[in-house]
Amino acid sequence: MARHAKTQQKRNLPPALTPEAAEAQMISLAMDCAKQQLIDGTASSQVITHFLKLGTQKHKAEMEKMRLETELVRAKTESIKANAKSEEMFKEAMEAMKRYSGYNAQEENA
Repeated sequence: MARHAKTQQKRNLPPALTPEAAEAQMISLAMDCAKQQLIDGTASSQVITHFLKLGTQKHKAEMEKMRLETELVRAKTESIKANAKSEEMFKEAMEAMKRYSGYNAQEENA
């Protein structure tokens, strides 16, 4: 009977405006459900194992590795963008130097 009363206490969440917001709401509801199951002692072995794994050093090390890999990818992306911009600036500088020295591209094509 107590379980039935809990299911009637549904949260009135506003409708999600984006798929990401809907996902976040579902994750929040699932976490609340898992928390309540753990408190009540009704959690399945899968739920218990999931949260036990989150507390291990191995999981923490994997999360740190993923964070560092993400940081590395961002740094590489920024480097590639900076390199492309540098090349473009170099080309523009070379064109300016050619114009300054009197070089005419039309003369070369003729």
